[in-house]
Amino acid sequence: MKSSSAAAGAWRGLYAITPDWSDSRRLLETTEAILAAGCRWLQYRNKATSDCHRQEQAVALRGLTRKYGARLIVNDDLDLALFCEADGVHLGEDDGALAKARLRLDAAGPGRILGASCYQRLDLAEAAAKAGADYIAFGSFFASPTKPLAKRADLGLLRAGKEKTGLPVCAIGGITPANAGELVAAGADLLAVISALFDAADPYKTTRQFLTHFEETP
Repeated sequence: MKSSSAAAGAWRGLYAITPDWSDSRRLLETTEAILAAGCRWLQYRNKATSDCHRQEQAVALRGLTRKYGARLIVNDDLDLALFCEADGVHLGEDDGALAKARLRLDAAGPGRILGASCYQRLDLAEAAAKAGADYIAFGSFFASPTKPLAKRADLGLLRAGKEKTGLPVCAIGGITPANAGELVAAGADLLAVISALFDAADPYKTTRQFLTHFEETP
């Protein structure tokens, strides 16, 4: 069942996901450029640092997202999401029960967001919707430097997932300004991007290039 938070706010646009950077100053400066350019979705993901450092980075990013009116989602760690007062959490298949996460998010306050990775599987998308997810994510659509061994997803999953669940659909995996348009045209509501944003020579300019695809496609 879709939670009430899925009906509120803008479920469309660029969804920046942070890389495994230990340099917090670099992380915050790059993230601020991305948010200043108009990105309104940010996921904090860092698999390579200590819990204490992750708490510090998450709290700092929460401050930035509040400054720019953006949503902060924490990857794979519900406790951290609640600790930093994030807008929600994104869970993979092995990151805990979605239904239990939904209950904890709702207990923390209204409008908390639950996202679910569904990889290349419609059955996972349907199960996520029943468990209370607010959006579902499919991928990898292209070769990804973050997960080079990830299986590829078919473009048809985007519309099929939306039709099966009624939820906003996020595309992830190797997305660049050059291939983003075909994903938006195929039905992606959100484009989750790591490397093409955070490794860009000009993150602000690259963010604007991504957002142009949403302006061109109604």
